[in-house]
Order: sequence, then C-alpha cells, then structure tokens
Amino acid sequence: MTAIDLSSPVAVVGTGTMGQGIAQVALVAGHPVRLYDAVPGRAEAAAEAIGARLDRLVAKDRLTAAERDAARDRLTPAAVLAELADCALVVEAVLERLDVKQQLFRELEEIVADDCLLATNTSSLSVTAIGGALGNPGRFVGLHFFNPAPLLPLVEVVSGFATDVTSATRAYETARAWGKTPVACADTPGFIVNRIARPFYAEAFAVYEAQAADPATIDAVLRECGGFRMGAFELTDLIGQDVNESVTHSVWRSFFQDVRFTPSLAQRRLVESGRHGRKSGHGWYDYAEGAERPEPHTADKERPPAHVTVEGDLGPAAELLPMLREAGIQVREDDEDNGTRLVLPGGGQLALADGQTSVEFRDVVYFDLALDYRKATRVALSASQDTSSQTLTEAIGLFQALGKDVSVIGDVPGMIVARTVARIVDLAHDAVAKGVATEEDIDTAMLLGVNYPLGPFEWSRRLGRGWAYDLLDDLHLRDPSGRYAPSLALYRHAYATDKRESTP
Repeated sequence: MTAIDLSSPVAVVGTGTMGQGIAQVALVAGHPVRLYDAVPGRAEAAAEAIGARLDRLVAKDRLTAAERDAARDRLTPAAVLAELADCALVVEAVLERLDVKQQLFRELEEIVADDCLLATNTSSLSVTAIGGALGNPGRFVGLHFFNPAPLLPLVEVVSGFATDVTSATRAYETARAWGKTPVACADTPGFIVNRIARPFYAEAFAVYEAQAADPATIDAVLRECGGFRMGAFELTDLIGQDVNESVTHSVWRSFFQDVRFTPSLAQRRLVESGRHGRKSGHGWYDYAEGAERPEPHTADKERPPAHVTVEGDLGPAAELLPMLREAGIQVREDDEDNGTRLVLPGGGQLALADGQTSVEFRDVVYFDLALDYRKATRVALSASQDTSSQTLTEAIGLFQALGKDVSVIGDVPGMIVARTVARIVDLAHDAVAKGVATEEDIDTAMLLGVNYPLGPFEWSRRLGRGWAYDLLDDLHLRDPSGRYAPSLALYRHAYATDKRESTP
C-alpha cells in the first residue's frame, strides 16, 4: 500500500496548535487541505495563521513565493463536516476526551468514502477505544505528531487492536512522503516516547524528594554528565507542569497504577499551587523578569590525589584510567580482582554507581554514570555521613584534575544518571518483548521525539548486557516496592550472553 496521492484532499479537524501544525505539514507536502473546527470562525482564523507561517518560511528561504501561493490556494476552511466527504485522510486533533473523539468519528464515518483513512493525533487516549466506536475500525489508526509538528520529524504510527495492516502501512508511507520519520507501534499507554520517557522525569523527582539534591544540581548533572539536552526540571517547566503531570497520570492509570509509572507528589504540589512552568511565570524555577536562576552545587577546589589503585574492571567507567594518567595521576594495578573500584591514597574507595549506598560500606564514595567521561563537564559524587572527609576530598580532587565540575549529592542508590538510564533501558527492553515496537523504532523515537543523546538499545550495548539489570536489581533490594524490579525481558537480555558463552 502506497502513500495517499498528493492530488487527494486531506482534512484536519481541530485547529489548535497541533491541528494547524499537521495541516501545514500536509499542505507543504502538496495536498489540498480542508480545515474544520466546531467553533465558528476558528477554521478561518487557523487558515490565516498558517498563511502567516508560510510567509515566514518564504522570508527564511525555506519556501518560494510561488510555492507559498500555491499552498494557500490549496487551503480551504470548511464550514461543516460534510465538506470533508471527498477527503482521502482525515486527521483529528480535538479535545483529549474519549467521548468527544468517538462522536466525531461516528459522524465522519457517515460522511467520508469507505476507503478514507481516519486518524487520531491523540497522545494519551487509547487508539483502540476511539476506533471502537466505528463500524469499520480497520481503517482507523493513530498518527501522533510531536509539537511543533512542522519542525519535529517524528510521527508515531499507532495500530489499534482492530487496525488493518494495510491502513497502518498506508498511514506510515503517507507520513514518510510528508518528509517525516515514522515509527510503527502497537496501541499501548504512552505509545513509545511517552511510555519509555517516564523515568527521565520520575527519577529526577525521586532524587529531589529524597532531599539528595536540588533541581538546579540534578538538571546540571543530567545535562553535563548524562548528555541530555535539558534536565528534567527545566524540561517539564518548558512542557508545562500540568501537561507533563497529566501525561504521567494517564500512563499510570492506563497501566492499572503500575508502580513503575507512579506520579510525583512534589510535581502534584507544584501543579496545585498554579506553578505550571514558563507559561505561568513560575515552575521549578522562577521566570519573572530579573529573577536569578539558581546555580548547581559545585564543590570547592581540592588537591588531587597523587595516585590511585584500580581493583577489577571499571566497566562503563574504564575510560577514566587513561584520563587519570594523562592528568598526571599515577594509576596502580592490583593483581587481585577485589571488585570494580579505585582505592584512594587514604584507603577510601571510589566506585561507579551500582544501586547500592555509601552507608553500606566502609568509606566509599560513588560517582555517577557519564555518557562520555571525556566530554562530560560535570560529575556527581555521593557520600554518606560515615564517609571520611579525606576520602571525599580526594574523590573531589580527582575529578577536578580531569577538568570536571563536581556536585556532591546525598547518599541515594543509583545516583542520578545511572538510575535514570537503567530504567529507560529496562522499559525499552520490556516494550520490545511485549510487541510495542522494534528496537530500531524505539531508538529512533527516543532520539527524535525527546532528543536523547543515545537510543536505549544503543546505550544498553555500550553499557554491557548485565549493567542495567544489576543496578536495578540492587535498587530493588533497597526499595522492594516494585518500582525498580527489572523486567523479565531485561533479565533474559542480561543472562543470554553467559549461556551462549558456556555452550561448547
């Protein structure tokens, strides 16, 4: 099944931000586009707004004047739904209410031709449930664009329980013909992106609720150590705290209140207080004119240790060893494999975050996972009240000698980046095992949908098969609520290599 022919009209119902964006995408691709909104006058206003955006594209040399004029001629506001009768595709972008969407598609089904593809842009409702109101749900599919639709390339093509393969394929090919990057997924709460991205917010909020670090420090560690474009607090302020929390609640409820998706009480209080982020002038941060942005905690300058002794294999942190040598710190090798730690001159130890806490061991400082230790500009350290001041000082000096800012946080297992990445990797493996999407499509979705520095499966390969499982298993022992229990899919992934390597 090929994409919808460019000569065929496409309709968009609902003319808010998303509706206008989707209409612009179809229009620039070359389709005649019909705009409909139940509120009189909104379709006409939306057509004018789209025309103004086309003018800006011409000013930026992204569209010629002739292309703009032709596109304007193809754009038509519709006064009644009946004017959409000859459309080959109708995309709905109305209020996120199941009853509203179901009623709309019942009406559309009586108007359009039998071969017209019907699609919803819902981000939080079940595609299956919406399509269940139709006499022919086989032609119904989810086309989830990301905001702003004209700029962001990703489109999640969601097949409901009754969606025909030909309908999903046609929608997929149409999105690709429009210059988008489609990914195919089953109808699951949150689809791909909003399902797998939950830990990015949840773990940052959990560290904050544990009073282990403030928002500015957590955000800085996620950016400067984890390689994420934005931290969780500043990103949810940009999205809107009410919007982000609503999606979290929707996914949580849809999974029958699965503890892995439990919303944050701290975010709930923020929303209740009316601090919705940038749009309200205050969220986690104050956006009032002249307000100072809080700085992340950064340790004072300390003297680096003259030498360290490495015990065992540092795994994802192995790159630190040549970096230490380059910085003039002597690295001594211990022939005995006593663990995966660096022993500091004072006898204290420095270890990569592994889901355990400093208080469980004598004089240990943990350091967080980095996307790339050479490129990272900040590293977080975690210590308990029992950690000696000498060990902490030497650990701080060691990373400062590598040119890193150092943030010391509270004694939380898994720290910040490590626990976040481990949970993202786990949810990704779980999603593939349950038929939500392929590994390739999940990596593509997370790279393009939320700008992650790596897709979950690429991250998993870099970290090694057992890394995420071992960290989450340690976390689960310390928090047996089920939040950190590794999935069966991650367990199988972690142990598959061992089994193959032991086979003659």
